[in-house]
Amino acid sequence: MVVVNKTSQIRNKQKRQEVWAKVKAEKAKQKKLEKLKRKRDAQALGEDAPPKQIPKTLDNTREKDESMVEAGDVEVEEEENKDEFAEYFKNEKKPKIMLTTRPRPSRHLFPFMSDIMTMMPNTYFYKREKFGLRDMAKWAHNKDFTHLIVLGEKYKECNQMLVCHLPEGPTALFKVSSVKHSKAIKGHGSSSFHIPEIILNRFSTRLGHRIGRLLGSMYSHDPEFQGRNVVTFHNQRDFIFVRHHRYMFADKYTKTRLQELGPRFTLKLRWLMAGKFDPEHGEYEWILKRKEMETSKRKFFL
Repeated sequence: MVVVNKTSQIRNKQKRQEVWAKVKAEKAKQKKLEKLKRKRDAQALGEDAPPKQIPKTLDNTREKDESMVEAGDVEVEEEENKDEFAEYFKNEKKPKIMLTTRPRPSRHLFPFMSDIMTMMPNTYFYKREKFGLRDMAKWAHNKDFTHLIVLGEKYKECNQMLVCHLPEGPTALFKVSSVKHSKAIKGHGSSSFHIPEIILNRFSTRLGHRIGRLLGSMYSHDPEFQGRNVVTFHNQRDFIFVRHHRYMFADKYTKTRLQELGPRFTLKLRWLMAGKFDPEHGEYEWILKRKEMETSKRKFFL
C-alpha cells in the first residue's frame, strides 16, 4: 500500500491534523512491517543473508580532518603522558574545583549550581562579589584549587561555562544550552555522592582529545564502584551532551538498567586559550569562527 500525502490541500486545520495523524501512523506501520520482513528473511537465509545496511548519517560521512587521532597513535599517547592533565589520569593528583558565577547572579542560577556540585565531587562554591576573574584564579590557586568554573547567565538561565585549569591553563569557554535540573527530570534518582565513573565518548581529533582531557581532569580517577554512578561526556557533531546516571543490575547480573540523576545539559566549545584566563594578552589555541569555519554540515572539529 502506497501512502499519498495530500494533507496540504485540506483547508480545515482540525481535519488536516486528523488526516496527517492517520498518514503518519500508516507510515510507521509500514516501516515496522518492512523491518520485520527483513529480519525474517535474514533468519531464513542464515549465512547467505545480505549484509545489514548502514544508513548514511552526518556522523559517519563527516569530512576527514588532518588532526583525526587513530587508535594506538604513539605520538599522541606520548604527548598525553606529559601534558597538564597526565597527573589526573594517572591518579597522581586529585582535582579540587572552585565554582563561581557572574557578578550578581539571579536566584534561578543556584539550582543548577547545586546540581553541578552534586555531579562533580570536591566542588566548592564561592561568591564572585566584585573580583575579576584573574584575581579569582590567583586566589583559587593559592588555596590549592586545581580548576575554576565560572557560570554565565542570560534571561535567568545558564548560557555559558568557563573552565580554567590552574595555574597555567588551558582555559575553555563553552556555550551552555538545554539545561534541565535534576528535579525536573521524570523519575530521577538522588546522587549518593560517590566518586563517579567517567565516560569520554567520541572525541576524535587532537582538539577533541584536549577538550575531553580537560573535562576528564575535573574528576578523580579512582571511582567508588559501590555507588554505581556514571558521568558521561558524549560528543556528537561538536555538541557535548552531559549526563549523570546510576546503573543497576537485574536478572542475576545479566541485565542493567539506568536511572538518570541529573543535571542534563549540552556544551558547545567557543574557544580554547593556551594559558590561564587573560582576555588582553592570552594566546588562543582555537576559536570558533562560524562564517569562516562552518562551511559544511559534515565538518566537525572535536
